Amino acid sequence: FVPSRNIKGYHKTPPRLIRELEKKFARHVIIIAQRRILPKDSRKNRTPKQKRPRSRTLTAVHDAILEDVVYPTDVVGRRTRVSVDGAKLYKVYLNRRDKDLVEGKLESFTSVYKK
Repeated sequence: FVPSRNIKGYHKTPPRLIRELEKKFARHVIIIAQRRILPKDSRKNRTPKQKRPRSRTLTAVHDAILEDVVYPTDVVGRRTRVSVDGAKLYKVYLNRRDKDLVEGKLESFTSVYKK
């Protein structure tokens, strides 16, 4: 995890450095920003302090983490499929132009995003 303010700088690191780290650790290297989720206003904490910023909501944080996980490519679409028993399957469509770049990392993306 890196500070969320510095994530842009880490994305600019040369891909060669990432490849060297992957060789050293013999695993895929994924850089994710440390983000904070603020609780929704409820009856218990209704005292008006400050308005909760959009970047600190649950949905915005999860979307930003997904963008960090699949960084070299872009998220083109998302679908949530709910089965009859209530289990949710979250499908994410990535940009086709980076298919060969991301092909081997899909399992790593899935395991990291589930955690």
